[in-house]
This record gives sequence, structure tokens and C-alpha cells, in this order.
Amino acid sequence: MHSQVVVLGGGPGGYAAAFMAADLGLETTIVEADPRLGGTCLLRGCIPSKALLHVAKVISEAREMVEWGVEFPQPKFSIDKIRERKEKVIATLTGGLGQLAKRRKVKVVNARGIFVDSQTLQLEGGDPATHGGDGRITFDHCILATGSTPAMPKMFQIGSDRVMDSTGALALADIPESLLVVGGGYIGLEMGSVYSELGSKVSVVELLDGLLPGADRDLVKPLEKRLREHFHAIMLSTKVLGVTDVGGKIEVEMEGPDGAKFTNTYDRVLISVGRRPKSAGFGLENTKAKINEKGFVEIDDQQRTSDPHIFAIGDVAGEPMLAHKASHEGKVAAEVIAGEPAAFDKAAIPAVVFTDPEIAWAGLTADQAQREGREVEIAQYPWQASGRAIANGRTDGLTKLIVDPVTERVLGCGIVGAGAGELIAEAVLAIEMGCTARDLAESVHPHPTLSETVGFSAEAQLGYATEIYRPKRKQTQEN
Repeated sequence: MHSQVVVLGGGPGGYAAAFMAADLGLETTIVEADPRLGGTCLLRGCIPSKALLHVAKVISEAREMVEWGVEFPQPKFSIDKIRERKEKVIATLTGGLGQLAKRRKVKVVNARGIFVDSQTLQLEGGDPATHGGDGRITFDHCILATGSTPAMPKMFQIGSDRVMDSTGALALADIPESLLVVGGGYIGLEMGSVYSELGSKVSVVELLDGLLPGADRDLVKPLEKRLREHFHAIMLSTKVLGVTDVGGKIEVEMEGPDGAKFTNTYDRVLISVGRRPKSAGFGLENTKAKINEKGFVEIDDQQRTSDPHIFAIGDVAGEPMLAHKASHEGKVAAEVIAGEPAAFDKAAIPAVVFTDPEIAWAGLTADQAQREGREVEIAQYPWQASGRAIANGRTDGLTKLIVDPVTERVLGCGIVGAGAGELIAEAVLAIEMGCTARDLAESVHPHPTLSETVGFSAEAQLGYATEIYRPKRKQTQEN
């Protein structure tokens, strides 16, 4: 069997690449080990987690309506129905991808693909009916889109299903009375928020001195304050020394910031300490593609590897490990293969933490500017001044702009607050288009909305925000 383009991996990067290649007139085949398209994002990550976060949000909002004089009965949970609904969402989306593949005449082969050489994949397992029992497929070009997997350090590999990774947490086997989240990153905090609203006593342990390492501290503060109100405990600068299954419970030994050791017991433990690229075990050593010390496949700005027949996209091709980045990279790879003058040169790749409140940022951050010794102006608009935020009872937000002091171009934006993940899109467009703060300020935003805070933060930078009095002065940040 031969195909002009083979995409190894059917996740958001892989199917986006395959569909683009087909749209450009190339004969295209997806080789995917899972019977369904969608990859980690759709099947075991972004989509199911957001479905469960929606449940958590409704529970939270219903509880908070007491302040408005509206009281609901204590919610009752049917874990089976919640799980079924989550699976229905997944089935709807993956079924739609299957239909789109058929309409585009993209062949889907259910098998594990391993490189025999630079133009041949050995097909193992899966459904032989999808490839006619042919054990190999040859290609002119292959787009590697194998993604990543949750990191599970050996310390936690004790053979107990009560020690979970994110996939296990999303399976929603039960609602534990107590849950320890190891790692204060976005996956752990999102899943911790879900289990907390469903009734678990959630504790978080983080080795560093703050949650969400790498995120702007001004954005993290409102989230940490709210999580401390809802979580059982947040333990920072604390190291996990070991875990032990003690019969239906997991005993965790830890060391606090003062060096004192202590032991707590939990019903379940979620290990959320990052993800690792899936580059091993696919026979890449039989090609000219190179893998760096972190396990990422090395690429150029056209997604080309060191092997002229192989491209790489998404999590396996480097940070940030985000589905939307993978999709855009996949389209670039397909265009390059089709002979188009494409390159991945995005000025801003947005990141979103779907907690409550949400945190989103794009472009240059204040910390990055300081590390690089770049002079910038920083403008902040507190949501305490937003009419819509006050009306919603959610003033724990902040919109922050990073602006070039000479050109007034918007270099970065950070937002914390309800719906921040939706609001960041305007800032991404502004950064990509080279807009100035004045462009944002003079764009008419609908009132009353939270989107106004983006325009108002630009007004604050210019010194004439209506709802706050903050005369313009040089708020520079330099090394």
C-alpha cells in the first residue's frame, strides 16, 4: 500500500494535517493506533476535561447564587450519568472526524506504525481490515504527530490504580473522599477543581514556591486565593518523598519547606507533573530524523526534520504542548509538502488554564521581558471597575497588557477572570497584526461585557481609562 502523504497520529495536529493535505489535492492516509480519531486531546484530555469542568462550573455558580437570594437544593450526583454524558461528547466529536475523513477521501488505517526506513511504515496490531492485511505502507512524505504522554516518575509506579495520571482521573471511576494532586500545573488544578466540586477534599502539593510555574504571578494570585477557599490544602515548596498502598488508601510521605517530614493518607493520588513527547518506540532511529535530549524531534520553521521525507508537528516537535499549536503546525507541514511557501512563525500562541477563575496569556509576559532585559510598559485594568464583572459577582479578575514604550505595539496580554480563555483571542489577533494600544482602545467594544476590559486596559496604558483614574506615567519594566 502506498500513499503520497501518511500522517502518523490522529490527534488534533494529525487530523488537521491530513485534512489540509487532502484539501490541497494530495492522496492522504492517517495511521492511528486507537480505533477512533481525536488523539489525547479529544479522547483523554482537553475535551473530556472541559466537559467535566462545565459540570463543576454549574455546581459552583448554583452555590454562589445564594448571595442573590436564590437557593437550590444540595446537588445529587449520578457518577454513571456524568461519565456517560462525557463519553457522549467524545463519541459525537470523534464520529464527526470520521465522517470528515470519509468526505475528504482520507484513508484511516487503524494500526501502530513503526518506521522501517525513511519511506516505509510497518503496521502492527489494530484492525487489519483497515489496511487489507498489508503489513506495510510506503509514502512520499510522512507527518509525525504522535503527541505526548503523562509523565509518571518511577516513585509513583507502585501498581495501584489509586495512583492515577490525568487519563485515570478523567475515567471518573469514583469520587474519592480525599484526593492529593501532585503538581500545581494546569492539568492538576483543572482536575482538582472538578473533583472538589463533586465533593472530594482536594489537596495540592507543589515542589516550587507557587502554583502554575511560568505563569504571571499577578494572574495566579486571584486563582490561588479562590482555590485556597475551596481546596482542603495547598502545600507549596513541598517535596513528595514516597507513596505506599496501605490497603484501599495511599500513604504519602512529604517534606515541607522547613525540612520537616510528615505523612498523610488519601483515597486517591493524581500525578500531574508534566507530559513527555512520544518519540521513542516508533523506529525513528531507522530514519535521519534527530531527537534532542528532551525527547523532542528536531524541526525547522517548516516542520521539516533532518530527514527530507519526514515532518514533525505538535507535542512531539516541542513546546508548548498545546492542541491549537499542533493544528496550525499540521497545516503548515501539509502546505509545505504541497509546495506552498508556508512557515510556522506565529507571534503569539495563547495558553489557557480552565480553572475558576480562568487564566489566559499570549505573547510576551512581564517575567520574560525582565529576563530578556526588554523595556516595556505594563498596563493593568482591575475587574473591580468592570460593570459586567460587578453584575456577575466576579470581580476577581485582571486584564494586563505588555506594550512597547516606543511604538505602543501590543507585545503581550494576560487575563485572569471568568471567561479569560475566550477573551484572549482578541489580544492574540492584536499581537499578530502588530496593533498598538491605541488600536485596541479606539476599537468599540460592546457594553456591558468583559471584553471591554481589553479595550479599557489599553486606555489605561494611554492614560485615559474612564472607569479608573490612573494618569499616564511611565510604568516601565527593565532589567
